[in-house]
Amino acid sequence: MSNNPPRTRMTGLQRRSQLIDVGRGLFAAKGLDGTTIEEIAACAGVSKPVIYEHFGSKEGLYTQVVDHEFRLLLDAINAALTEEAKPRVLVERAALALLTYIEDRTEGFRILMRDAPPSQPEGAFSTLLSHVTARVEHILSDEFSRRGLSGEDGAMYAQMLVGMVAMTGQWWQDSRQPDKHTVAAHLVNLAWNGLTGLKRDPELMSEG
Repeated sequence: MSNNPPRTRMTGLQRRSQLIDVGRGLFAAKGLDGTTIEEIAACAGVSKPVIYEHFGSKEGLYTQVVDHEFRLLLDAINAALTEEAKPRVLVERAALALLTYIEDRTEGFRILMRDAPPSQPEGAFSTLLSHVTARVEHILSDEFSRRGLSGEDGAMYAQMLVGMVAMTGQWWQDSRQPDKHTVAAHLVNLAWNGLTGLKRDPELMSEG
């Protein structure tokens, strides 16, 4: 008599979630072209038809992985920018949201930086930055108008600010030094104070 417990059959939703998790790891390590449908099936312990049944193709699975990670990161940054706070604090929170996502979901970030899925031919990360820039532009335009500056310049400064945060995030995914709070503090130090007004030991205003 076998002592092995019976295998629990996954529901369709559980299987789909498992395949997305397996795909995420392989796509992060090898990219879309470097990953085969056979590898995905073997790692998931299923036959190839199961993958086709859920996603139609390897590209279909890749698109689902990218869309899932895209939504997680966009929601995190949007949540940071939606809270009631001064513009500087909103920028701090948005920078921290990106760095926290990179820290917690490194595979997901690597995928967003990789091959563009059919649903986002211009690239997932570029698409995300466009969404975020539009939000930041609105925040900066209001702040500029309040200070008697040209609100129209908010669009240009939003590009600069989001680009600076994004490039720093890409660098930090590999270095991980210093810690994310320190990186965010220095980012906002540069963005808010400029090179001539840098503080020696900047701190985040959003953290007491």
